[in-house]
Amino acid sequence: MKILVTGGLGFIGSHTVVELQHQGFEVVVIDNLSNSSEDVLDGISAITGKEPIFENLDLRDKKKLNGFFEKYPDIRGVIHFAASKAVGESVEEPLLYYENNLGVLTYLLQELKQKGNGNFIFSSSCTVYGQADSMPITEAAPVKPAESPYGNTKQVGEEIIRDTCNVNPELKAIALRYFNPIGAHPSAKIGELPLGVPQNLVPYITQTAIGIREKLAVFGDDYPTPDGTCIRDYIHVVDVAKAHVIALQRLLEGNNATNYEVFNLGTGTGSSVLEVIKSFEKVSGKKLNYNIAPRREGDVIQAYADTKKANTVLGWKAESSLDEAMKSAWEWEQKVRS
Repeated sequence: MKILVTGGLGFIGSHTVVELQHQGFEVVVIDNLSNSSEDVLDGISAITGKEPIFENLDLRDKKKLNGFFEKYPDIRGVIHFAASKAVGESVEEPLLYYENNLGVLTYLLQELKQKGNGNFIFSSSCTVYGQADSMPITEAAPVKPAESPYGNTKQVGEEIIRDTCNVNPELKAIALRYFNPIGAHPSAKIGELPLGVPQNLVPYITQTAIGIREKLAVFGDDYPTPDGTCIRDYIHVVDVAKAHVIALQRLLEGNNATNYEVFNLGTGTGSSVLEVIKSFEKVSGKKLNYNIAPRREGDVIQAYADTKKANTVLGWKAESSLDEAMKSAWEWEQKVRS
């Protein structure tokens, strides 16, 4: 069974490709290498013993995307990761985010509609909740006005999918709202390797520890949280990847309750920025060089998941701890720099 993974050489995408191949799926990866490397194919192959089909394609090119689906008419499902994903950058470059994240999504759904059937897994985010009124956040929590253009693209993306599913019953979709994926594959053959300066906390921590970055900036220590720093739900990327495979199987087997469903992916536990740093220092044995900086525009105070729906309805649960995720991230960082 052939599955398309867009952005399949990226951080979450590559781990999902591994889990799909472990389950016997034939995977076709589309990636334009804007924030990834073709070398990731070697890591996937080393783990699974099989290299996925790879197409270097910019999904914003509608004609080439149409040609892709003509070349691979037997695609049975799409897992869509390809998107720009940095909150801070989205505030500075909103048009880039709207073109890349919403235009591409529209093109993909048009292709699936033309096929007459489709199983679609959307890489959504807890950013759709904004600053939620209460913790933990359930799927029923109101979607607040977005704190950043990135968050807005996830909100509008979900609306586009829902509206499309409403009038195209042959299209089935699941939006997975995940919180903060971190870590790396336990083999240390694939992991998070952003091009340029990292936009996410954990790779900035590991790059600082190994000497690539001079110092980590902790954005704000005056939030109304126990230690004054922002709180997030950090989840191991392999757990996130497994959830995508389970969600896809739910659609392929026709177990979905409606043709558009939403699930939170998280651990259900919130950890502050300083707690993440302490976890890293514990598992690595290294003291991290960091300083407190002013708050960053677009950051919410805290966000962690209520995972009951994913646990009971989807049949998925996060298995790895924060320490395990940080340990795998550090092992990956050391290997990739060796």
